[in-house]
Amino acid sequence: MADLFTPYNFKNLTLRNRIVMPPMCQYSVQAEDGTPNDWHYVHYVSRAVGGAGLIIIEMTGVHPDGRISNQDTGIWSDEHIPAYRRIVDGVHSHGAKIGIQLGHAGRKAQDAEPSVAPSAIAFSSRYKMPRALTGSEIEELIQAYKEGARRAVEAGFDTVEIHGAHGYLIHQFHSPLTNRRDDEYGVDPALFGERVVQAVKEVLPEGMPLLMRVSAKEYVDGGYDVEYCASISQRYKDAGVDIFHITSGGEGPIGSDGGPKAVPGYQVEMAADFKRLVQTPVIAVGLLDDYEAAQNVVLSGKADLVAVGRGMLRDPYWALHAAYELGGEQKVPKAYERGFPKKN
Repeated sequence: MADLFTPYNFKNLTLRNRIVMPPMCQYSVQAEDGTPNDWHYVHYVSRAVGGAGLIIIEMTGVHPDGRISNQDTGIWSDEHIPAYRRIVDGVHSHGAKIGIQLGHAGRKAQDAEPSVAPSAIAFSSRYKMPRALTGSEIEELIQAYKEGARRAVEAGFDTVEIHGAHGYLIHQFHSPLTNRRDDEYGVDPALFGERVVQAVKEVLPEGMPLLMRVSAKEYVDGGYDVEYCASISQRYKDAGVDIFHITSGGEGPIGSDGGPKAVPGYQVEMAADFKRLVQTPVIAVGLLDDYEAAQNVVLSGKADLVAVGRGMLRDPYWALHAAYELGGEQKVPKAYERGFPKKN
């Protein structure tokens, strides 16, 4: 039976364990013109030293106005490639694999003038009114995702994740709450995400798995449920998604942290339901900072991989500490061995 420290293989991706560092925007660190800097290098490489199996770089804008804020990273230019290659090489040198999450914030792009969306519906009274995308602009954004993926491949990433969750652009298209269009992208809410997936797959090497993050549930009146998300995601799977990263929320005041009533593992059952409905590997996430809780997700078979977000913000060496406490097989860097004495 697989546990948290069992290697994971899918196509050409081989991970040393089932522990994932999920994408988490750094916000307060200025990425000049979208280019990651020394902060990002240390941030990601330290988690590789700390034993994570897969590290996924934060939501990276495929368009300058697709970032949540102008302080965030981007991949809309070939000039970005060297900075990402440096991070990739650093992570690889410490035994971890690395992916990048491609995204566009849509109506939640705070610094865009104006922001854009499927329909002219503001996120809240605190956000600007977005402009509805034209058909030609939609086609341009599909190509922007494709070009972002091409650059990711050139930078050496092991996998690419498409962000289709948390109320950002792809989520905005597949949610009935935010897509009120009367063209083909409104009649068929899965179409935009499907075409993004197809375009990205065109530039990925054969054998490189494609990941996608989706919100399995919306915490608002009239919001969709896991069954609806699974039906949309079946289209994404058929278009080429290999592994789904299961989260929730983002279309209302309750965001990706689940709100004040969230408890550790609050999204795990959603991941298990999604895995059953779509018949696909999944990554579970959601306050899984406790070592035993994360271990039980894999032991139970409810998910194939476990993402630890806030836990890894607090502790870059979360994976090493989990292995030490749970008796899992994990190679501690020689320089740190004195800090992990063998247990009797």
